[in-house]
Amino acid sequence: MSEKEENVQEAVEERQDVYEPEIIEEPEQQAVEENDTDELAAVRQQCEEANDKLLRMAADFENYKKRMERDRAKSLKYAEENLLKELLPAVDNLERAIVQGRKADNNSELLQGVELTFKGLIATLEKFEVTPLESLGQPFDPNFHEALAMDHSDEVAENHVLQEFEKGYQYKDKLLRPAKVVVSKGAAD
Repeated sequence: MSEKEENVQEAVEERQDVYEPEIIEEPEQQAVEENDTDELAAVRQQCEEANDKLLRMAADFENYKKRMERDRAKSLKYAEENLLKELLPAVDNLERAIVQGRKADNNSELLQGVELTFKGLIATLEKFEVTPLESLGQPFDPNFHEALAMDHSDEVAENHVLQEFEKGYQYKDKLLRPAKVVVSKGAAD
């Protein structure tokens, strides 16, 4: 090594702790980092869009739940509306029968009007699947009958329904109201 080269070497070593050389990246590495930044920005954008979509879906679902709850409450509030509409003609017929009964000398017309109204009411109830229970002469069943009294009878067997004070009704397959009955004790001794 020449003296000049040695001097340059010494000067470089002295200055090395003062000066750090700038690392020049190769153009290929810069392009890769720029690609990574672009991809990161794109992924962030997708995440923001997905988050926004999720928040909107959550809000829509909450609104749906509230709307369904309002509709359900409204349906329950007015559930009997159809039945009541169907009963109104029977009420009208009873009013007409009362008016005619007051005017008529012969009560047979009044009786016919009341019978027609009764048939209309029964038809309306059957339309809504309410059916009367047949109790007279049937064996007493505490699931369908409410015993009000017991009485002796030569015609009706023991523990069978002798008389019906109030008819029982069934709604679909469920007991709506038990029949109020008198139960036979059998023949008197």
